[in-house]
Amino acid sequence: MYYAYKYRLKPSNTQREELDRYRDICRQLYNHTRYRLNEYRENHRELPSMTTLRSELPDLKKWWDDLNDVYSKVLQTVVERLFNNLSSLSALKENGYDVGMLKWKPPREFRSFTYNQSGFKLDKKGGQTVLSLSKLTDIPIQLHREISDDAKLKQVTLKKEPTGEWFATFGVEMDRKPPEKPENPKKSVGIDVGILKYTHDTDGHAIESVDLSDERDRLEREQRKLSRKEHGSNNYEKQRRRVAECHADLKRKRRDFLHKLSNYYAREYDLVAVENLDAKGLIELDGNSRNRAGAAWGTFLQMLEYKCEREGTYFVVVDPSGTTKECAACSVSTDKPLWIREHSCPSCGFTADRDWNAAWNILSRGIKQVGAGCSESTPVETALPTGTHSVPAKRVIEAGSPTLKERTALAVSE
Repeated sequence: MYYAYKYRLKPSNTQREELDRYRDICRQLYNHTRYRLNEYRENHRELPSMTTLRSELPDLKKWWDDLNDVYSKVLQTVVERLFNNLSSLSALKENGYDVGMLKWKPPREFRSFTYNQSGFKLDKKGGQTVLSLSKLTDIPIQLHREISDDAKLKQVTLKKEPTGEWFATFGVEMDRKPPEKPENPKKSVGIDVGILKYTHDTDGHAIESVDLSDERDRLEREQRKLSRKEHGSNNYEKQRRRVAECHADLKRKRRDFLHKLSNYYAREYDLVAVENLDAKGLIELDGNSRNRAGAAWGTFLQMLEYKCEREGTYFVVVDPSGTTKECAACSVSTDKPLWIREHSCPSCGFTADRDWNAAWNILSRGIKQVGAGCSESTPVETALPTGTHSVPAKRVIEAGSPTLKERTALAVSE
């Protein structure tokens, strides 16, 4: 199994200058190789392979002295990076997108470089943990969590964030296999994502979206201050970093919420069913695009997928069409505008929260898609036809929380 561990680096001012110089040499090599490939295309010649371009690096070093200061594996990964970008462009063209050629990379857009297989190690020096990099230096690193003893460090990527901070992300291989998925999942859940209530699930939980309104207000204030600064001045650069810090704060808090929520579903259930959402397409729709982008549904589903794989949980993606219109009790479709938040079936009389009804339809489709011997009870059998239990985003759901059926029984007895 492969994992990624991200840590903060603590370079000195001299080390920061050296890291920036290293990064800029990699950027120049990327742009040089990109220019050569574009020449091949303009002359309608066959593009050289990645292996061919790698083999030309020793000859480049003969007249390009700066390349001799960079570890050879790092230079090779720059060529790999370029070819990966070309592959992504080719895939977009095959899908009908109108894309051009790769563009020249300015310093602000080339922020990272990678050591692959060799040239790096974690070490102890002077009573602190450092990241030793070949042809660079020993950089103090903040190991806020230990890497397992059986882990093999395959690569490390050093990245400079817009805030000026440096981070190291280790690619780690562990000699473990994910747990086998159960033949008959006992605990299954369907999840419908939204904006005000981030998730509705078939167990009756409605998780509120994390409240980032204060952080957004702070970001807007700092952006207004930045607009009044003279571009290129010292004050402008200082304020630009302040804006970048606000962006980073928003991102960290959002990802922390998504990690906790996806981790809960992956660990507590044997089968998780979700909609196959086109997150990018939803953002491009007219109206409310800012909230859709802030919800980060695509990121949440990506996190949920790899965590389900790690925990041995079924991750099932179903067709989203009609999940809101279809009645979870009798399967009859009923059109209703977005502002109507309650599902009321004219056929069978079943009423429930609109998103909760959709979650049940998602689960039913997921169970049919897997074809396993899951227990598939209808919502009429498991709960009263009213609403769900709302849970604040700041409180992580605890394992063993009461199901909607148990809460309903408690409410009736009271």
